[in-house]
Amino acid sequence: MAVTDDLARALGRAWQDDAPWALLTALTELDDRMAGHEGERRAAELTADALADAGARDVTTTEFDLPVWRRGDCSLAVTEPARREFEAFALPYSPPGRVEGAPLVDVGHGTKEDFQGVATEPDAADGASGSATAEAIGSTAAGTDRSPAVDPGLSDTVVLASTDSPADGRFVHRMEKYGYAVDAGAAGFIFYNHRDGQLPPTGALRFGREAEIPAVGVSKETGEWLREYADRDGRVTLSVDAATESGTGANTTGVLGPETNDEVVVLAHHDAHDVAEGALDNGCGVATLVAAARVLADLDLDSRVRLATVGAEEVGLLGSTAVATGLDLDSVRAVVNVDGAGRYRTLRAFTHGTDAFADVLDDVSDRANRPIAVEDVLHPYSDHWPFLRRGAPATQLHSVTPDRGRGWGHTTADTRDKADSRNIREHGMLTALLVQELAARDVPRPDDDALHETLADAGMRPGMEAADVWPAHWD
Repeated sequence: MAVTDDLARALGRAWQDDAPWALLTALTELDDRMAGHEGERRAAELTADALADAGARDVTTTEFDLPVWRRGDCSLAVTEPARREFEAFALPYSPPGRVEGAPLVDVGHGTKEDFQGVATEPDAADGASGSATAEAIGSTAAGTDRSPAVDPGLSDTVVLASTDSPADGRFVHRMEKYGYAVDAGAAGFIFYNHRDGQLPPTGALRFGREAEIPAVGVSKETGEWLREYADRDGRVTLSVDAATESGTGANTTGVLGPETNDEVVVLAHHDAHDVAEGALDNGCGVATLVAAARVLADLDLDSRVRLATVGAEEVGLLGSTAVATGLDLDSVRAVVNVDGAGRYRTLRAFTHGTDAFADVLDDVSDRANRPIAVEDVLHPYSDHWPFLRRGAPATQLHSVTPDRGRGWGHTTADTRDKADSRNIREHGMLTALLVQELAARDVPRPDDDALHETLADAGMRPGMEAADVWPAHWD
């Protein structure tokens, strides 16, 4: 598509548009956007106002059911070889429970191989019986019938794993590491940051359900001490007070363009973790979506565009699942998941098993004279997944982060001062161009067997099974 006069004017206005930044400010001023909490509902209302102001029609906010997690007190102490207390955050969907005097085991990056390495060593958990006790109170974990991904060789221990992944390998998700710890028979789990700054990480342990064993996040600096104490046959006491109860989340949707039988779905999650402002994850993504909507409202589109901001991404993709199950996905031409865009300078896109997205993205990059890093990545840990696993082609817009991992995300440092309005404006314009292109193109639908094989060939099946996100129909 050529750059028409209408498009040039819309893009020119976008450079001076303060509305996306104002929305980011309003979102980050909320006390708590955790799934099912009042701040998440207020975020949905704010985005509804922003979509209507952008020119979307039929803007509605709807509820969906979810298990709501609420944190209480949390404590962590080394009891041997020295008595020391450390700051820790309980991880969402951790059950309440206490682990008393348990051996501490360092599993490094927490890969399957790391767990097998420590679990197969003789007497890996020597001394655990008799003095280490663990009690999980009121757990409602569903469990599965699958075989454990690792041998249960760490009974009654507390497992210590890094947020980092091997430099020469794929990203290993937190839920995968936790799943391996559960399979290994651990009584507790400690997740330590690999970035400096006294920042304990957070993040859900399971998708949409209470987990099995108590788990906490600690800073890199605490993690370094704990790694040393693990080498010195250290023991820890870990206590989590938390509750999981029935509640509701909120989604907002609206539409642009003509009333056609088919549509492009563009979504971003407005929920965040309760320990931070959630500016980068994913306030910037929501602001980017609104920036794109304000450009698209001034353009001629070949098919309908459905805009959605969804809740409960951080605890199981529950809002996007509600949207996906409520649509006729055969009519969805493509899905654009704006999770991570707007954070840093350069935009990148994950094709999620649909090679045709690469050509579209290259065309957008050429039209805008802006780089887009296209990556052949496929993963199940964001809001594209409920659509992709049901047969809709989906791409994810992210940012090229300066360091491997989440950066400031999932910590108390995820604050508005880390964001830059220029990135949001530019990524919003690029998102609008991408959506305009997709509204006029036919994108091949993903083949379920090919997705299965791609994930299996990449060695992701054991980790997805450990994380309890491997689709049952693939077995």
